[in-house]
Amino acid sequence: MAMKLVKKTDSYSVFLRSDERYAVKDGSGKPVNGDEKVRILVEEGLIKASLPAEPAPEAEEAEAEAPAEEGAEEASEDAAEEGGDDE
Repeated sequence: MAMKLVKKTDSYSVFLRSDERYAVKDGSGKPVNGDEKVRILVEEGLIKASLPAEPAPEAEEAEAEAPAEEGAEEASEDAAEEGGDDE
């Protein structure tokens, strides 16, 4: 796979791979991955990264209450069915 050197500094080198993705190697030639790679590429302006949106707190509260309400409804339905067996 042929890689083209995009930028070289004392601490890392950025390459463009043939599949149009970036590779980053540190000063000793070892690959850099994960958060450090993303940080370098963002600083160089080669990619744009954004944090995922956090869910709204109201949505989390509604999800937490919904199962409890469903359980209460099921319990009252069970009680109503048991009471109807006496006839």
